Amino acid sequence: MYPEMMVKPMREEVTRLGVEELKSVGDVDAALGQSHGTALVFVNSVCGCAAGMARPALAKALQHAKRPAKLYTVFAGQDLDATARARSYFGEYQPSSPSVAVLKDGEVVAFVHRHQIEGRHPDAIAAALTQAFDTYCA
Repeated sequence: MYPEMMVKPMREEVTRLGVEELKSVGDVDAALGQSHGTALVFVNSVCGCAAGMARPALAKALQHAKRPAKLYTVFAGQDLDATARARSYFGEYQPSSPSVAVLKDGEVVAFVHRHQIEGRHPDAIAAALTQAFDTYCA
């Protein structure tokens, strides 16, 4: 794990967007265990594709008129137990960081894997997210 002072700016880049950080198994279960409606879970990471592509794409997507009612994040490689628990709600999707899951009534309806983030412009990633928002969010 990286020292907290190194990852704090990366955490804050996401929480400044109004995304709630889930740092424990209890936090994740409270947020996702009885989930009704729509939720987004952003799996944050220290990697370059998180910094250059995923977090900027998330920021752009969250400016969209339609978006999930609940916004959450876990930090892979830092909050290990919380991240593992969040991933347990993603069904058959393989662990990936960074990644974004959109859930509706507790079921994953859209998932953006790391391989769909790497090498793509943040605008293209944001477009994929907003398409999911338009489809699944009221």
